Amino acid sequence: MADTFVSRTVDVTTGDRETVHDLTSACAAFLGEVARGRSGLLNIFTPHATAGLAVIETGAGSDDDLLTALKSLLPADDRWRHRHGSPGHGRDHVLPAIVPPHATLPVIDGMLKLGTWQSVTLVDTNRDNPRRQVRLSFLAG
Repeated sequence: MADTFVSRTVDVTTGDRETVHDLTSACAAFLGEVARGRSGLLNIFTPHATAGLAVIETGAGSDDDLLTALKSLLPADDRWRHRHGSPGHGRDHVLPAIVPPHATLPVIDGMLKLGTWQSVTLVDTNRDNPRRQVRLSFLAG
């Protein structure tokens, strides 16, 4: 009998700048290995206090627009009480309240069902932590 729940982590290097990192191909590869044509749910989770996950269009400027909007909403200045790390780092700890660290997406016949222009992304504004993990979990239904 096939596993109804499979989970693994993916390592992501985000570097020393704010980024929206596309995870869609990693999600598709994971599902290609474990879903085997089944339907269910893909849960994506990043266990970091300063990163989040977003379903957004990438490559046409929307990813840069998201970072610009976050800079406007969460300026990297000295207003934050959480003050260790690089200047303005406290804002990175507020990010997951706006861009949550989890997403649950439909899988139909083994394929992630996103809209035409949607991608699954890791949003990381923390320049102090260049290495991230993302947990992918498939629950067959």
